[in-house]
Amino acid sequence: MSRFKLFIPLIVFAVLGLFFWKGLSLDPTRMPSALIDKSMPEFQLPIVKDAQRRVTVEDLKGQPSLLNVWATWCVACKVEHPYLNKLAKQGVMIFGVNYKDDTKSAQEWLAKLGDPYAFSVVDADGRLGIDLGVFGAPETYVLDREGVIRYKHVGVVDERVWQEIIQPIMQRL
Repeated sequence: MSRFKLFIPLIVFAVLGLFFWKGLSLDPTRMPSALIDKSMPEFQLPIVKDAQRRVTVEDLKGQPSLLNVWATWCVACKVEHPYLNKLAKQGVMIFGVNYKDDTKSAQEWLAKLGDPYAFSVVDADGRLGIDLGVFGAPETYVLDREGVIRYKHVGVVDERVWQEIIQPIMQRL
């Protein structure tokens, strides 16, 4: 029995090694969402550019679109932003969720870096983010014309992500 105790650390090390090896093979941008093929959560929030104007999930309906979760404190969002501007100029409908951010900073960001959003809602307390299952910014959701979530992308949307993943989904909608 005492000889068996000598092998316990080796067995524990081997089991941990298998878990770490498996973890290395996972795609960090693949984040499952319980909301795929479900309607957008209900909300009524002000928009960044005009706090007096409130919008709801009904304002997202009408055509396939992207819903982009962003913030001024998010470094990756700054990397992604020029590409979102490019997509908007190409006619892609993009809505924004300004997540747990200062509205004044968000207004300045959009004035300085361009505004790709049809509108961007203020989610100061993160409640909409919680309802969406947001892990952090940036995250982008593909919505169909009825406001049903068809895909969730965690991380920066760039040319490769757009061409290989998101654009084919939107073309099928």
